[in-house]
Amino acid sequence: MTSVTPQTITADASGSWTLGDLPVNRIGFGAMRLPQTGETLVPDAVPRDRDAALAVLRRAVELGVNHIDTAAFYFSPLRSANELINSALAPYADDLVITTKVGPARDGTGKWADHARTPEALRGQVEENLRQLGRDHLDVVNLRVGGGKEPVAERFGALAELREAGLIRHLGLSNVTPAHLAEALAIAPVVCVQNRYGIGVRPEDDAFVRDCAARGIAFVPFYAIAGAGREGGATGAEPDEVLAVARAYGVSPAQVRLAWTLHRGPNVLAIPGTGDLDHLAANVAAGALRLGADALELLEGLHRSAPSGRAR
Repeated sequence: MTSVTPQTITADASGSWTLGDLPVNRIGFGAMRLPQTGETLVPDAVPRDRDAALAVLRRAVELGVNHIDTAAFYFSPLRSANELINSALAPYADDLVITTKVGPARDGTGKWADHARTPEALRGQVEENLRQLGRDHLDVVNLRVGGGKEPVAERFGALAELREAGLIRHLGLSNVTPAHLAEALAIAPVVCVQNRYGIGVRPEDDAFVRDCAARGIAFVPFYAIAGAGREGGATGAEPDEVLAVARAYGVSPAQVRLAWTLHRGPNVLAIPGTGDLDHLAANVAAGALRLGADALELLEGLHRSAPSGRAR
């Protein structure tokens, strides 16, 4: 049985994976929660204290996090995740990998703008991310797909052209099916797939995780801690199985969920987000948590008992 002490653990305890030619520790950081407190991606989000957000980013890097996930549409009325990253971390360390996503967009009021899904809008979104982050190229750009049957070839092809032009180093996909991945791979290499996945969330994607591993593609779950809470964060009571494992290992349910995520395969990366320094340390420490066979069997039963479904 392995317990964790957050103050002494850094992100390299989680192991590493390579996104194309970019090595990253498997515990990273998701920037979605940085600009606001409470529910994210809503027009009336409550802005987070700026100094607190900057401190979290700087501490994440001090703890060995070298993979940060962001997007230009991560903002509140007063805060932009990309601007916070730029202010806190530029000039960027050579080993820091910043992954962003394009496809959806929000207007100045915070409402979603449907026109942003066109190929013509993608270059503008890439340029906006470059400007906000203060970069001359983007390390990884994920095409975020809106639904299970939405084709990706035309828009992924537009991003592949920007990759050839040197504005993007590597390409990925977000919120996709195996069919989407096959469609994209016929156009250009894919280094990562970002999907909603966790204990009891989309058990039908288990095979997708394994297929990505066989192809050398990272699988990057989002909402691995929040589960059904999604943009609102972790809500409701934890299942008995998660609580039992947490008690047995002397850790939090969130750490159990992150450790389970990393146990799904060597290609699985975690990008938990937080605006709290203590939660950040605990999330990073979860990368050192090694669950035993009994704990994994208990959680596997919980996972497989969940209903399947590809809701967004």
